[in-house]
Amino acid sequence: MRIVVLTGGIGGARFLVGVRAHARAIGAEVTAVVNVGDDVRMHGLQICPDLDSVMYTLGGAADPERGWGRVGETWVVKEELAKYAVEPSWFGLGDKDTATHLVRTTMLSAGYPLSAVTAALCERWQPGIGMLPATDDRLETHVVADVDGERKAIHFQEWWVRHRGDVPTHRFVFVGAENAKPAAGVLDALGQADVILLAPSNPVVSIAPILAVQQIREAVAGGPAPVVGVSPIIGGSPVRGMADKCLATLGVEVSAAGVGRMYGPRRDGGLLDGWLVDTADAGTEIPGVATRVVPLWMRDETATARMVADALELAR
Repeated sequence: MRIVVLTGGIGGARFLVGVRAHARAIGAEVTAVVNVGDDVRMHGLQICPDLDSVMYTLGGAADPERGWGRVGETWVVKEELAKYAVEPSWFGLGDKDTATHLVRTTMLSAGYPLSAVTAALCERWQPGIGMLPATDDRLETHVVADVDGERKAIHFQEWWVRHRGDVPTHRFVFVGAENAKPAAGVLDALGQADVILLAPSNPVVSIAPILAVQQIREAVAGGPAPVVGVSPIIGGSPVRGMADKCLATLGVEVSAAGVGRMYGPRRDGGLLDGWLVDTADAGTEIPGVATRVVPLWMRDETATARMVADALELAR
């Protein structure tokens, strides 16, 4: 069996731990297509937060308390930059993490595509699955918001890390999406998949940027593999992060049903064949989509692997 997971964010990385565990149990092959909309250039370094979250989490190096970055991180570089009064001061670069960004930036500057760079970095971390960026091209999520009395577009990282999303927000824009092509290997993985899973990641800023690459969306929506999504909303609240703020900006109900309707059934031009929701959301119905109610809290690897097994059963 070949499983492809569209994923991003910390929740998506933790979901992949369960996907990997279940895949090993059934002898399946896993490929993660990872969001790059969060990617940003800071202090001359190319930073890929979602790719790194997946890589560190599956490589056993993620900080379990913060949920992002490296365990045992130190902050000497960040402190020295602050002493030089170098901006942006609100974005923290850990010392260990900086090494990853240095290697990535050096390889990108030498002409290697992001997919090749990601494969090279994974040689160290051995995530146990295939990892592909959604695109090798520039694709960044920007946010149109009112900041300091002015409406303007700012990078997603500034919106979330600096402002915590707590500014009047009007829309999200995926800069470069109209010209972006799928990264090497993405279309092959989707075309050969036996099932495609949408991780319980933020649907607006983790999954939507991936699908903003037109060829990826077409391959998911029009391909032969069934598509099953896992709700990132439990009992009207996001499992993690700021999906509620993002959904509210789009006028989408913050509920398992609201996100399911946003993705929509494949029969009507949407994405979903199946939708997994938590027991707190029993009774959720999405016309044209098979729905199953199971516990969705990712308390540990075993519980998450059980979720993945439920999703695969729903795909049959």
